Order: sequence, then structure tokens, then C-alpha cells
Amino acid sequence: MSYRDFPKVELHLHIEGAAPPAFIRGLAQEKHVDISGIFDERGNYRFRDFLHFLKVYEAATQVLQSPEDFRRLTLAVLEESAAHGVVYSETFLSPDFCGGSDVAAWREYLHAIREAASQAERDFGITLRGIVTCIRHFGPEQAKKTARCAAETADDWLCGFGMGGDENAGAPGDFAYAFDMAREAGLRLTSHAGEWRGPDEVRATVRDLGVERIGHGVRAIEDLALVEDLAERGVVLEVCPGSNVALGVYPALSAHPIEKLRERGVKVTVSTDDPPFFHTTMTQEFDNLARVFKWTEEDFAALNRIAIEAAFCDEDTRSAILKKLETT
Repeated sequence: MSYRDFPKVELHLHIEGAAPPAFIRGLAQEKHVDISGIFDERGNYRFRDFLHFLKVYEAATQVLQSPEDFRRLTLAVLEESAAHGVVYSETFLSPDFCGGSDVAAWREYLHAIREAASQAERDFGITLRGIVTCIRHFGPEQAKKTARCAAETADDWLCGFGMGGDENAGAPGDFAYAFDMAREAGLRLTSHAGEWRGPDEVRATVRDLGVERIGHGVRAIEDLALVEDLAERGVVLEVCPGSNVALGVYPALSAHPIEKLRERGVKVTVSTDDPPFFHTTMTQEFDNLARVFKWTEEDFAALNRIAIEAAFCDEDTRSAILKKLETT
């Protein structure tokens, strides 16, 4: 069976990374920007490894030049997510790509994104919330500007702050000021860690940034004391199995530690990360987990409960999504 129509909650999705290649190509043609080198002969994104992926990602985002572009992007992404059963999604938004982390410009981009989110909720039945994300390889000073954008616009819709980018750039503690600023503004915290660097990176991220969720975090499995600590603390991992396999973190899904982490009491969720880049969808993630690890509808229902309980949304939204999950 396919889990396409099974309701799903997704917590780890980069809005630009979810852009369908055809959407980006069309926008590039409208703007007369030549980015043909980032696509393969079938029209898919093409990259060699993680660092090259980051370059291709940033090349694709250069055609997203205005709030209207992001409004259209958000609608396209949410329509695709809804087609795969996603009823609630949290997406990473980078003010660096939306006005260069200028607060006034960021407000305009955010307004356009939220406008699209409201339309998508009406038209497709999917609820979206935003997490502002600083880019690690842009450095700590730029992260402070990004955190200021987040703090100035924090509310029930823009409910989180996090960090993505190259995990090998600097140390988590270098970004503590930005995370403190976001925390003081009432934002919930997450950060990418334990995808490329090992368990010590996960440990340092929890300790130095005070996050309650970790993006990826899968290499924690290499230190069972850390795994036990994550389980005791209730730190939630935003696991992206298809992404991890596509980028070579693990050679195949059968070698992925999501099942071992789950068995040891760690709260895991499942997301797509940058779905068109990694040739995945939430349907494929669920179908593959069912095939490889023999997960059942009961397993996926439990996965959804963990995800919506870990979501950064307000309690009214959480209750509404829980009802939708229970009645579907």
C-alpha cells in the first residue's frame, strides 16, 4: 500500500529547497537569469556532494528576488506538500534570502509568505508556520542580523528560530548570542547538527544553544550515552532519511539509524528537508520506512503525535491539527 493519503506532519522543510525545479526554471526565464548549469538533462537539480549542493541551492535562490516571488514559491510548495497528505508543516525561512536580513525588507517578504500560507490553508487544507533560520557559513555576525529580524516579527505564526548551512563552519557556541536574542523574543529553538559532524556536535548544540529540537541529529547514534541523554531530555530529532541517503551520510535506508534511535526512546520525526533536490516526497518517506523497517499505520500515527506535540505552533493550532489527525 501507499501512504500518500495518510495525514502527515512535517517539521523540517526549507522553503527554497522545496522549490520545484520547473518553478525555478520558469522564474529564471522570466527574469532572464541563466542558471541552466544547476540542472541535469532531465531538468532535475544537479550536484556532486553536500558543499556543491549548497552552491546549487544558493544559485537557485538568486532568481527569488521579491516578496511576490516568495508568495508564488510558498503556494507552489504547499500545494505539492498537501498533495502528499501533509496537514501541518513548519518551514525554514531565511531573511538572508529575503531582503538581506534588513528588518524592513524582511517584513515585506514575510507578509507575502503569510498571505500565500493563508490561501493554501483555504485551498489545500494545509497549515504552515515559520521558523527563521540563520545560515551557519555566513558567520555569527550575520546570524545576529537574522536573529534581529526574527525577534522583530515573532508571533504565533513566526514561532521558531534555527540554524542551517555548513555544519563544519565554526562551533555552535559561536552563535549563542543570536539564539539568546531569539529566545528572549519568545521563539522556540532548533538547529541543524549531527548530520556531518559526529555526536559531540549534537551535544554542544544542545548545551550551548539550548535547543529543544535538532535538525537531523542522526549521528548521535555513535554515542549511546548521548542517545540516552537525548531520550531523557526529550530532545526531538527532525530526521530526514531520504536526504541522508541522497547525500551519502548513509549508503542506504537499511543502514539508517532512525529505527535504532526510536527503539532507544529518542523522539524522532520524519521530514523531506529539500525534497526535489533529494528526489523524495513525504509519501516516499513513509512508504520507504514501511518497506524497510516494516512500520505500520500505528507507527506512523505515533510519529505524527510526536511531531505535532513537538511543533512550535500555539496550542489552538496544535489542538486543531490533532483533531484532524484523529478524524482522518
